[in-house]
Amino acid sequence: MTNSIKIIPLGGIDEIGKNLTVFEYGDHIIIVDCGLAFPDIEMLGVDIVIPDTTYLVENKDKIKGIFITHGHEDHIGALPYVLREVHAPIYGSKLTIELIRYKLKEHNIDDRYLNVVEPRQVIKKGHFKVEFLRVNHSIQGAFGLAIRTPAGLIVHTGDFKVDYTPVDGEIIDLARFAQLGEEKPLLMLADSTNAEYPGSTISEKQIGENMMEMFKEADGRIIVATFSSNIHRVQQIIQCAEKYGRKVCFLGRSMIKYSNVASAINELTYHIDTVIESRDIKKHKKNKMVIITTGSQGESMSGLVRMATSKHAQIEIGEGDTVIISASPIPGNEKYVYKVINQLFKRGANVIYSALDDVHVSGHARQEELTLMHTIVKPKYFMPVHGEHRHLRMHEKLAVKLGMDKDNIIIPSTGSVYELSKKSFKRTGKVQSGAIMVDGLGVGDVGSVVLRDRKHMSQDGMIIVTVIISKDDGTLLSEPDVISRGFIYMKESEELIEEMKNTVLNAINANSFDGETDWATIRVKIRKVLRKHVYAATGRNPLILPVIMEI
Repeated sequence: MTNSIKIIPLGGIDEIGKNLTVFEYGDHIIIVDCGLAFPDIEMLGVDIVIPDTTYLVENKDKIKGIFITHGHEDHIGALPYVLREVHAPIYGSKLTIELIRYKLKEHNIDDRYLNVVEPRQVIKKGHFKVEFLRVNHSIQGAFGLAIRTPAGLIVHTGDFKVDYTPVDGEIIDLARFAQLGEEKPLLMLADSTNAEYPGSTISEKQIGENMMEMFKEADGRIIVATFSSNIHRVQQIIQCAEKYGRKVCFLGRSMIKYSNVASAINELTYHIDTVIESRDIKKHKKNKMVIITTGSQGESMSGLVRMATSKHAQIEIGEGDTVIISASPIPGNEKYVYKVINQLFKRGANVIYSALDDVHVSGHARQEELTLMHTIVKPKYFMPVHGEHRHLRMHEKLAVKLGMDKDNIIIPSTGSVYELSKKSFKRTGKVQSGAIMVDGLGVGDVGSVVLRDRKHMSQDGMIIVTVIISKDDGTLLSEPDVISRGFIYMKESEELIEEMKNTVLNAINANSFDGETDWATIRVKIRKVLRKHVYAATGRNPLILPVIMEI
């Protein structure tokens, strides 16, 4: 056995989400996090994206444990798919484990591998000893990790920030991080999401105080859209509602799920008569109601969007309503968020959002908090993780500014194998990696070719040409049938439809098939002549799908 450990990021690098890192020593592997990412605008119809875990499947007998830093989807969302082929005990905080249990139940997967751990608890698995370190984040039960290996000590911050006045009073365990720093850690992997922002994040408690003022001034109904996983935020909203004698209703599938899971384990608390069902909303005066809903990112089917567009069964937003969007737009979602804000203003609502007031705070450390972590941990080597490439580079720049040798910093790439020892830290290879797209019940059956066709159809539409041919002599039994979807409106384009039929008919009559009975070849020829004619007539290039039927 060598004196080096392999570190293999399979996600969470050059992207936000899909976090999964492999640590391998000898014949033992542990996994840190197993998350998903949400599809970008190019991934038409795709529901979620998960890491390619071929390497884990190929080495499943080596896997000794899966250690989860916290319960956000980008850290737990891929578990139901990975656990179909990889079986190992899973460790996390109480809330994290309950959220995973709920998710596994939805997928009909056994939850016997789940284990709840406490801060500073140490789990020994094979060559690894993993200690859980309490950190602050935008969800309860978030951990960093101290990973002890024969090669040396590795500190993984997980997603974190430094909050000196957290809502639950559970302050990040800086003392333990400092103690680990005295042991001269070999490597630190650290959250980079907010590495480009100077200063420090404000306390979550400050958001609660700001909310209290907004509740005090609101005369009518209050609707708050926030991340369903931010239980601390939800708790503070409930406290504001109770202070001003308002009932609370949760709307949106994920909001109901998170609130139910958190309240079942007493991570979310409220008076027994505070929370009501959506069917009872109309029984209460508007100025005595608070709606906590999904939709802070402008998601088309979310509660807030359906309210703003008069598509919600129980609520229609109007004059007198105060809408608080307690979240900042995730990069790429800005236009969707501001579209909803515009709709809310048009309906007469008083809208409060991040551009106007402090209604949201990030769960990720800014430069001052990252500086603190670097100076107390004092690692020999450093690997920035959890962020897009610019975030990783800004974190590298910060580490160099703090005195770290640039040669001791590695900017990782997904699928690369890095070997760490007391003498060196370097890239030594590559494993299969990438993104697996999940569309409905299909996992991995949507690839670049399918996405290309979907994009093609979304831009230029589709033409379906049906040709019926005699099984006996290959002659045409009827004129071709042409159907347009997303290309032209057929009732107003009868002349073009006839031209397309004639183009196919002329090709057949001109013996362009040359006796071919290879239907694949015939389809290619139909597609070729029709594409040429359609482009000449319209300047557009729709997807053409020939269908040949033998009778």
